[in-house]
Amino acid sequence: MKTLWSAAFALTIMAALATGTAAQDRPNFLVILVDDAAYMDLEPFGGEASMPSVSELADRGTMFTNYHTSPLCAPSRAMLLTGLDNHQTGVSTIPEVLPPELEGQPGYTLSLEPGVLTVADRLRDAGYRTLMSGKWHLGHGEGDLPVNHGFDRSFLIDGSGADNYDHRPYMPYYHYAPWFEDGEFIEELPDDFYSSQFLVDRMIQYLDETADQDQPFFAYLPFQAIHIPIQVPREYTDRYNGVYDDGWEVLRERRHARAIELGFVPEGTELAPAPDALTPWAEMSDEMRVMLARSMQVNAGMLEAMDHHIGRLIAHLEETGELDNTVIIITSDNGPEFNHLPMNFESRRGITWPNFVGWQIFMHRYGYTWNLETLGERNSYGFIGPQWAFAASSPFDLFKFYGSEGGLRVPMIVAGPGVAEGARTEGLTFVSDITPTILDLAGVNAPTEEFYGRSLRGLLEGTQAAVYGSNDAIGIEVSGNAALYRGNWKITRNQSPWGDGEWRLYNMATDPGEVQNLATTEPELFASMLEAYAAYEADVGVLPLPAGYSAAAQVTINTTQKNRWTMRALALIAISTVLLTLGLLWFGVRRLFRR
Repeated sequence: MKTLWSAAFALTIMAALATGTAAQDRPNFLVILVDDAAYMDLEPFGGEASMPSVSELADRGTMFTNYHTSPLCAPSRAMLLTGLDNHQTGVSTIPEVLPPELEGQPGYTLSLEPGVLTVADRLRDAGYRTLMSGKWHLGHGEGDLPVNHGFDRSFLIDGSGADNYDHRPYMPYYHYAPWFEDGEFIEELPDDFYSSQFLVDRMIQYLDETADQDQPFFAYLPFQAIHIPIQVPREYTDRYNGVYDDGWEVLRERRHARAIELGFVPEGTELAPAPDALTPWAEMSDEMRVMLARSMQVNAGMLEAMDHHIGRLIAHLEETGELDNTVIIITSDNGPEFNHLPMNFESRRGITWPNFVGWQIFMHRYGYTWNLETLGERNSYGFIGPQWAFAASSPFDLFKFYGSEGGLRVPMIVAGPGVAEGARTEGLTFVSDITPTILDLAGVNAPTEEFYGRSLRGLLEGTQAAVYGSNDAIGIEVSGNAALYRGNWKITRNQSPWGDGEWRLYNMATDPGEVQNLATTEPELFASMLEAYAAYEADVGVLPLPAGYSAAAQVTINTTQKNRWTMRALALIAISTVLLTLGLLWFGVRRLFRR
């Protein structure tokens, strides 16, 4: 009997070692993903919103000041959950902007392709319970939902966004809001639904329902905040009265100065000049300035509301005794959202919003409004637009969707057991590093060559200053907007309308604002960086875009083809316009002959 007991004990120890450590010692993981938050939007990074819960995480954890993601939501989520480059996952871009020439090609199926494992797959196999509540955006066809990719429980929206109060879509591309729970479509949401509150409630429910399983957990909480439409109860918005009344240029300068003061960028960092398409604050009407200032108040209020609900979740973990053993990661999927509605918006100089009529039909059909009195509340449609997005991305250039630092460099904070407290790391890091890091901390063995990213454990423990060397090249590409980093150097290319499709070279150590293009002064370095990018494209499977491709135009085409009601409405408007014109012409000719 003693021999049998000894053998059983030995087998137990061996099983524990196979996963790296004993089950009770393995940390929990909570990954919080903010949608469209700029580098300085979170309070610990200098933002205006009150975020005490996130600030507390920064105080007891490590801030990553040189962390990069992809410039667009779904590719970033695929990279975060797999540790791969977005093309290796199948989610190279988003369906809204995919040209038909690339549809269904390897890397462009826009769902996780066969053989691609998520961090949830790997952790569940290692004995973790895996839970998700929030935005998925990686497909909801057969075999595409979280339940098929390692998650035990999941409540999700599988779209680029949705309304935060009601069960309805947020753009004409969608004719319904694709909410699912554990693979089943959800037809109704609670009457008191507000996305940030509900997603946290559901995560707490999942944690409680699975608590008796005596397993560590992996919890993935990707918020809708602060994706458009930006919406939050009025009491949050009112707390920021007057904060943004000086305009977007002033905010950009203030954040720039704050970034230098906090040591995020070096003294002397220049700000990139504003694109010509951005109308100066002083040239806008008084009415528009009031409306836009209020929009930024809604944006800040939505961040504060999200932080409040994050605080509820953290308090719950503390009450259940799980907090001290939970590694918490909070970051953003990309830079700030620049798109806006076509409602006589005064920043459209040089930029054309696609599908104007389609948007008007959509707004009317789903009961959305855009007015000062109710901005941010139920039925309203809020957005910050390109001026505020450009200001929010300070001290960097451009915003979401583009390969400039404003689209790629975002905040990240990690706190929990084994993580240095009150620390900062300036080491170059990427979204594809998150999965290898989690697996390393969980003691789950996975060959490093399987990943595009690397474990950040040494940075978290304070034993390393960097995980990438000066000769390591890391590429990023989404819909033609691209970048490649190597040491302190970066090349980047941005397509129209906010770029010109030309490659540029920058020294990120001295010029993180991407102002001084060194392509002509460092021709050999520039050429070698271009060669490294070409190698990256070949390695991960980047496919060329069709000639004349425009993401803005493609959205209109894809939206019109997907939604028949839009096509019928547009056709009806066109026919009515023709008939009205012919009728007026006939009336005029008849009247002329009578005279």
